[in-house]
Amino acid sequence: MSTLFARTLREDPADAEVASHRLLVRGSYIRRAAPGIYSWLPLGLRVLGKVEAIVREEMDAIGGQEVHFPALLPKEPYEATGRWTEYGDSLFRLKDRKEADYLLAPTHEEMFALLVKDLYSSYKDLPLALYQIQTKYRDEARPRAGLLRGREFIMKDAYSFDVDDAGLDASYARQRAAYQRIFDRLGFEYVIVSAHSGAMGGSKSEEFLAKSEIGEDTYVECAACGYAANVEAARAAVPDPVPYDDAPAAHVEDTPATPTIESLVDHLNEHFPREDRQWHAGDTLKNVLFRLTYPDGTTEPVAVAVPGDREVDPKRMEAAFYPATFTPFADEDFAAHTALAKGYIGPGSLGEDKPAGIRYLLDPRVVEGTRWVTGADETGKHVLDLVAGRDFTGDGTLEVAEVWPGDPCPNGDGVLQTARGIEMGHVFALGRKYAEALDLRVLDENGKSVVVTMGSYGIGITRAVAAIAEGNHDDKGLIWPMNVAPAHVHVMAAGKGEEIFATAERVARELEAAGVEVLYDDRAKVSAGVKFADAELIGVPLGLVVGRGLADGVVEVRNRRTGEREEIAPDLAVARIRELVDDGLETA
Repeated sequence: MSTLFARTLREDPADAEVASHRLLVRGSYIRRAAPGIYSWLPLGLRVLGKVEAIVREEMDAIGGQEVHFPALLPKEPYEATGRWTEYGDSLFRLKDRKEADYLLAPTHEEMFALLVKDLYSSYKDLPLALYQIQTKYRDEARPRAGLLRGREFIMKDAYSFDVDDAGLDASYARQRAAYQRIFDRLGFEYVIVSAHSGAMGGSKSEEFLAKSEIGEDTYVECAACGYAANVEAARAAVPDPVPYDDAPAAHVEDTPATPTIESLVDHLNEHFPREDRQWHAGDTLKNVLFRLTYPDGTTEPVAVAVPGDREVDPKRMEAAFYPATFTPFADEDFAAHTALAKGYIGPGSLGEDKPAGIRYLLDPRVVEGTRWVTGADETGKHVLDLVAGRDFTGDGTLEVAEVWPGDPCPNGDGVLQTARGIEMGHVFALGRKYAEALDLRVLDENGKSVVVTMGSYGIGITRAVAAIAEGNHDDKGLIWPMNVAPAHVHVMAAGKGEEIFATAERVARELEAAGVEVLYDDRAKVSAGVKFADAELIGVPLGLVVGRGLADGVVEVRNRRTGEREEIAPDLAVARIRELVDDGLETA
């Protein structure tokens, strides 16, 4: 510790929002270089290296082969797949001195596909699994939470290459199982959820989320059947169609001064009371209009119908229409579509073949036979008893309404509950999107040229360090699991006598000789209290205190994880620490 390049801090950094950020900076693991960009200090690099080693072991165990690509890449491959444009402002773009376009890679699907295309040409070369651990770059609009959402980060990205869909399914299953082993070893509680593919594309994707209240991802899960999904990909429980043979004809009624759902419900209960119950917001159909803007600058209006008791979830909208961005209709948009009666918009004007000519997408709960109150496309009027399938249809369905705790599970058993998590890994069945764009083909067993099918599998390495810290700390500092800690034992010479320092150094050397990783606090002019506080902050799982007890022939072993303490003779310390280290590594 007297020569370690580290300075612990007693105060939290001003920009720290979450525990991992606070403690990794205070414990001298990382230092901020710029918003979302961090330097790694020796203690931090030791933890980072151990996380990488676990990932490598599990990737190698399923036949993965490690490669390494540059982070600075040419524009052309990303232009071929459309992602040069699709990534929008999140891509770091730059030009060289000859004005050629380059990017700092956010991910490497294109480069992996081109490398395999360059070297392989036969089905006999497949299946193939390649991976790298490398720095990535994304221009986050709001970098936050230290390592959890940065602009520069280290990621493990792996890719599988197969000749057919059955091969992809097998590769996907192997990678998924390896991910489970990795996250089991990293020491935090996680859940696997269905997810949107987003910028990656593909037919299927799943996220591995570390359970955490500070996570940016909301997910739903059903205790009854095990269904789990990121809220962006959560499915609604779709009701059965409703018979409507005896439903009254739709009728338009005067509903003055009712441009909001709340005002409409109040008016309905006052002027059109029901015999069975009160009207409520869920009886109404809310038609919400947005303008989509695509990366190439083109725009498109779209109308979304959701039950009136629910709002449109911005994250679900973002996922549904990626790579387009969306904004609510503004006054100029309404002015350009004179068929729309603002505040009283209904299905009569919506649809690609209707007066407004706007694509109309329905919430899946709007099934055939359901009856609704909605706008009559005339100011101050609504239509009642409008029956889906009889009186109106949409151009398709869209699930963007907010998800509530207590919603029925889409599988038919139980109800959904919501929780938060940190995205740690994401697996994608990419299919042939990138291979087709880059003409990655092999000859099959019949000599026919076929497009290779790919999978993509990512783990946030730097984010994993933060997630472990989030799940392993107390009010005094970090508490690392044994297998990723910067050292196994923190030896402290806590006193002023020469014998104390000599004994501490001797035990530290004997521990190292026994294969135990040691952090030795040999600082001569630092009080025992400061040493203890630093040890608790740094969070090495075991401590060995050589102090005043040495006069009585004992040293103290401290377990940072359990809080247990025991006094033993110095000559027994090495064997006892080795035993505790082995126990900690076995349970990790």
